[in-house]
Amino acid sequence: MPEIICVKTFNSRLEAEIARGSLEADGIDSIVSADDGGGWRPELAFTQGVRLLIKKENEERALEILAG
Repeated sequence: MPEIICVKTFNSRLEAEIARGSLEADGIDSIVSADDGGGWRPELAFTQGVRLLIKKENEERALEILAG
C-alpha cells in the first residue's frame, strides 16, 4: 500500500480543489481532506486547514506543480 502524505495545506476548500485540478491535469491523483463537517461547516477548516493528500512517490513533481 502506498504511503499517503499531505503535500500542502490550504485556507479554503476552493483553493485546495483548484490545486487538486492542477495535479490531476498532470496525472497525479490527489484527495482533498478537511474537517469541515462534510462541507456544512466550512469555518471549521480555518483551525486545521484543508489538506491536499498525494502518494509519497509523487511528492517532488507535485511540489514543482504547486510552486509553478
